[in-house]
Amino acid sequence: MNEVTRTVEMNVPFRDVDMNGQVFLGSYISYAESVLATFWSSRPQLANEPLYIASKVTCILHRPLHYDERVVFTASVDKIGMRSVGFIISADIGDERSAEVEIIWQARSRDDRSPVPLPEDTRDWLYGFVD
Repeated sequence: MNEVTRTVEMNVPFRDVDMNGQVFLGSYISYAESVLATFWSSRPQLANEPLYIASKVTCILHRPLHYDERVVFTASVDKIGMRSVGFIISADIGDERSAEVEIIWQARSRDDRSPVPLPEDTRDWLYGFVD
């Protein structure tokens, strides 16, 4: 089994900062999607895995990030439904929460894109990461 990476540390790059010195809101979502992709790559591989399509993305900003701040992003499983899974990706600077990005994915059939249940193996794996 692959080692599971749920945490990514980085310094905020200049390209992601607006003229007020704060990180663009869209950058939080981009960071969160990258962290989630890293986490998701360690799931059990299944022969007939459904597609996972984002159905909701929200960002709650507690304190803006600024250029060159060291930030830790952590992916966690927030909720597991019959046909969907919700993730929270938090952004922390030391002990201070900067932001939380919620991403909900729906499982869909590869054939007709209709909603399908989460595979049991995937569901069991996800339960190990519910915070």
